[in-house]
Amino acid sequence: MKINELVRYSEKPDIYELGNAIMWTDPYISNQLLQVHLSEHTDLASRKPDTIKKTVDWILFQTNKENLKILDLGCGPGLYSELLAQKGHRVTGVDFSENSINYAKQQAKEKNLDIRYINEDYTKLELPKNSFDLVMLVFTDFGPLLPEAREQLLQVIKRVLKPGGVFVLDVLNDNNIESMVSPKSWEANEQGFWSNKPYLTLSESFLYEDEKVVLYQHMVLDEKENTKVYRFWTHFFSNSDLRDILEKFDFNDIAFHQNIIPSGDGYNSNDVTFCTTINKK
Repeated sequence: MKINELVRYSEKPDIYELGNAIMWTDPYISNQLLQVHLSEHTDLASRKPDTIKKTVDWILFQTNKENLKILDLGCGPGLYSELLAQKGHRVTGVDFSENSINYAKQQAKEKNLDIRYINEDYTKLELPKNSFDLVMLVFTDFGPLLPEAREQLLQVIKRVLKPGGVFVLDVLNDNNIESMVSPKSWEANEQGFWSNKPYLTLSESFLYEDEKVVLYQHMVLDEKENTKVYRFWTHFFSNSDLRDILEKFDFNDIAFHQNIIPSGDGYNSNDVTFCTTINKK
């Protein structure tokens, strides 16, 4: 076992230093992740069905309009997109995971739903200007974006959202950041989430208090002593933090909403802040 390598990776890295592996494009892990998305008994990849339905109803209530053109960013396997389409809205879903998008497309075909799905990094999305009435980014997808990617995404949203259109997102707020730091842990498996071959996983997290960031890190070692390091940088926001970010892109009528969804796996209801804002005309 390459102990020196493990020691090096176990030291607190500089903020935003990347790992050496990406989960979303790994064929095996992305399939495992899809199964977690589809589980109705956990909130680890997608929220539970009742919570998704409640979220969709709440989002649509914010617009109170029919026949909307909706952009669902980070749509995963299409759980939100399908409900929106069933309610008569025209939906485009975007996700980085090819497995999730392929599943979503097949489900839409089987259910005769007219949903456009795009397999792409949504920070680089090119769609016509002023083409959507509503853009949504849910399941706290805003938090893992590094600052540069966050700005790229907001530029995309600003361009594709109609003047007066609504942008809805949810974030983890900064009320209890310390409680979001996980202790060190390890597990050894013949096969599991990270690989279909024997592996050892060493997990830990690091708090960057000034930046309101927690790094969740997983080191996965295989039988040949190869080490893959997966790093997930997660930002936590106050209302004023989020307001400053959005106002920079000329969003206005910014409103914050608490306790929209029930508590789930790893978070309490009051840990999640929903934000609605209007694209300035």
